[in-house]
Formats: sequence, C-alpha cells, structure tokens
Amino acid sequence: MNTEINTKIFNKFPELESERLILREFEERDAKDLFLIRSNDDVMNFMDSYKHQTIQDSEKLINDVHKSFKEGTGINWAIIEKSSNKFIGYFGFWRIMKEHCRAEIGYALKPEFWGNGFMNEAMNRLIGFGFMDMNVHSIEANVNPKNEKSILLLEKVNFKKEAYFRENYLFDGKFIDSIIYSLLETDLK
Repeated sequence: MNTEINTKIFNKFPELESERLILREFEERDAKDLFLIRSNDDVMNFMDSYKHQTIQDSEKLINDVHKSFKEGTGINWAIIEKSSNKFIGYFGFWRIMKEHCRAEIGYALKPEFWGNGFMNEAMNRLIGFGFMDMNVHSIEANVNPKNEKSILLLEKVNFKKEAYFRENYLFDGKFIDSIIYSLLETDLK
C-alpha cells in the first residue's frame, strides 16, 4: 500500500508514450491549441469554469501548469497524436494531496478527436503512472452529472462513484451538482 507520494517525479518532467500518443510537458507553442480547446463551447459545456477569451488566457494556464510542477502540487501533460504530431488535448493530476496519497484528475480533447479512444488510451497510461511511479493510493475525478461522456469514460477505466453532491459548486451565479468518482490502486488488482 502506498503511503507516501514519490516526489522524485518532480525532478525532471516525465515524458510518456502509449501506442498512439506522446504525453509531454506543455510548451509555450501549445497556447494556440489549448485555446482551441478551452474556448470551445462543446468542450466547456460541462467544465464548470470560464472559457478562455484570449490566447493570453491559455498562456497563463500553461504558466500555472509549469508552476504547479515546480512546486510539486500538480503534473499535467500535453497529449500529442504520434502519427500527425498534433496537440490533441491534455490530461493532468492537477491537484495532488500528498498527505492523503491522492490526486485529482482533469482532462480534455479537441472535439474532432472525440470517439477515437484517445482519452481512454491516455488515461490508462497515466493511471498506471499515477499508481506505479507517483505512488498515489487513489485518483479522484469531480464530474458534472450532465457530462455523460466523461462519466462513461471513467466507468470504462474502473472508476467507482463515491458521492453525489447536490448544489455544492457555485459557478457563474448558479449552484451545480457534482459527482465524485475514484479509483484505488487495489481496484486494478
């Protein structure tokens, strides 16, 4: 059982691969592609955060991602399709709770890449990294109950529904429900 996060992963950014994907550190040049995701109505529909209005919003997010890695509080990857070398999305352990050996994930893909199994592939690779390399004991996902595609994806990779919170999140003047999913390292054995 993992009782301590492996902080050595923060010494050098871990670039990873899967069959069709390269998972690498965000670069400044990714701001345009990140903006295409974070300003898209279809993507942001259930994100419960504000859409990016400018490329500068995406540049700031990339800077925040780099800062969280340097501080050891988060680790986020740009998802690159190997065959085209295109930025297609991102995945992150955006909040690491070291004292509980738990990490919360967040992810998104450009809509033109939806339905091709890319996020499933990225999640399987990064879940393995989380348990084997980071030494997390559990991984959490906080999902808008209306985000059926994300819920199906989480369940497909064995996440379990832990809680349904009614109107626990205030966004844009409205209270929104949340579902918490989790995956324990023992769920994979």
